[in-house]
Amino acid sequence: MSSKHILLIDDEKYLSLVIQTCLVKLGGWSVSIAESRQDGLLKAETELPDAILLDIMMADLDGWKVLEHLRANPKTEKIPVILLTVTSNPVVKSDSEQLQVAGILAKPFEPLQLVPQIATLLNWDYKPRLNISPP
Repeated sequence: MSSKHILLIDDEKYLSLVIQTCLVKLGGWSVSIAESRQDGLLKAETELPDAILLDIMMADLDGWKVLEHLRANPKTEKIPVILLTVTSNPVVKSDSEQLQVAGILAKPFEPLQLVPQIATLLNWDYKPRLNISPP
């Protein structure tokens, strides 16, 4: 089974490194990070990742606009997108199908649960790589 590749589009550098570490170490997936709208859209089109984790609130352009650009591009329109958000708005959380996204994950998140949550949302087979249990 080949490793999955995820593109993370988030302008929070340290949080991105935490997410990348979790996905690589616990999921065995490769992860690219884009810290801006332009970089994210370019990497999505050139790398054609298996999935995209997209932060909704970014300084240079909000995630909704990035999602709009991804869906308008024939090369990226079918890539599953999972939104990362700090919002507690239940309407946003219940509208993932209408938004054409695979799911929505709330920040803050439990790092050890991130890989199983993503695998579930994307219907990917997942077997823990490390036997780590919280204290």
